[in-house]
Amino acid sequence: MNEALDFVRSRHHNYIGELTDYLAIPSISSDPARQSDVAHGAEFTAQLMRNAGLDRVAIHPTSGHPIVTGEWLGTPGKPTFLVYGHYDVQPVDPLDLWEKDPFSAHIKDDRIIARGSADDKGQVFMHFKAVEAIIEKDGSLPINLKFVVEGEEEVGSPNLSPFLVDHKADLKADGALVSDTSMWAEGIPAITYGLRGLCYLEVELTGPNRDLHSGTYGGAVANPVEILARLLASVKDASGRIQIPGFYDRVVVPTDKERELFRTIPFHLADYKARLGVEDLWGESGWSPVEQTWVRPSFEVNGLWGGYTGPGAKTVLPAKANAKVSMRLVPDQHPDEIADLAERFFKERAPATVTVKVTRHHGGHPVVASLESPFVAAAERALRDAWNREPLFIREGGSIPIVADFRTILGLETLLLGYALPDNRAHSPNENFHLPTMFTGIESLVRLYYYLAG
Repeated sequence: MNEALDFVRSRHHNYIGELTDYLAIPSISSDPARQSDVAHGAEFTAQLMRNAGLDRVAIHPTSGHPIVTGEWLGTPGKPTFLVYGHYDVQPVDPLDLWEKDPFSAHIKDDRIIARGSADDKGQVFMHFKAVEAIIEKDGSLPINLKFVVEGEEEVGSPNLSPFLVDHKADLKADGALVSDTSMWAEGIPAITYGLRGLCYLEVELTGPNRDLHSGTYGGAVANPVEILARLLASVKDASGRIQIPGFYDRVVVPTDKERELFRTIPFHLADYKARLGVEDLWGESGWSPVEQTWVRPSFEVNGLWGGYTGPGAKTVLPAKANAKVSMRLVPDQHPDEIADLAERFFKERAPATVTVKVTRHHGGHPVVASLESPFVAAAERALRDAWNREPLFIREGGSIPIVADFRTILGLETLLLGYALPDNRAHSPNENFHLPTMFTGIESLVRLYYYLAG
């Protein structure tokens, strides 16, 4: 193990160059115009696997974007882990807020800045480099590994669940390992044991059969943009509680013991607000910011548009108004049930002056993992040895829908080890990955692979 760790420390410059090449690929899965770029991302991922020393590397076509697999099964009698990641990335809009080209990585303040650097190319890259270091020095791995790296995570992984079902026998393992979450802070590693689920909808309101002159018709014809704004504003009351009937019926409230644990987390409100550039916070009353984002469900408007938004003035009464909304879910909420409740809410509350269409996009189930597994103990030891401090046990407000599928389809519990920092700007302009954390993180993964062997 020590030789592998030394190898990692000698390769920092090489890692930066390889990661820069990986980040240069604009593998935006939601953009049909980027289909060839996503395919290139799959090919590059496969080559990284081969370079690391993995066997049976394959690119699997789907009805969408490819899934890349590879494995090392040369250690009979030792545990087998399924490592998951994704090579697709979010769109880069608004482009004008980026310091430089989002696919031309540059380094500033020890951070490599590019789309996909933290979410998730940089983190899955770390696993490839840990494998490479061990095989380079030992000639084999201390455990068996199977990799599944997909190209559709940012659009809800529509083809991954069927892939798991079709390849269930090939993907048999003792546990799953995912690095697509965050540390608590620089120098403070964390093991994530809970993720919120997701329900994503698009709401369209249609009024008149065309855009109207706002002078000729304004005041007599209902404006769909105004009605949609009123509907969206009515989703929450003044205390931040969601007003969709039945929304909280299945919500599992954390125990007093867990809430006490949350209070031991080193959360600093002033730093949190300063990092976000806000004067104050607003959320559901009676819950701390940590609890609001970890164990309480949410409703957010992700986009709202309608009418004329170009330069200058155009006095129209719009025919249509649209919004994209996401709801983060907690145990035991079900995304399909929540979608039904939300659709009923919008249709029943909308006046007869408009028609309502609700389109369902991707979703996922919330997950809370057990902390009693010996695999968790191995991860705790690996992080402690790498950072010389005890890791925190945290939940996160984001969603990784496939984690629930690993449990229901493959029967696997997932270990969530994230290496992004809270200010990594994932999904935003100037996304970044802290390089010293990445280097130490690779060392922690080397340790983890040895410690998992028992």
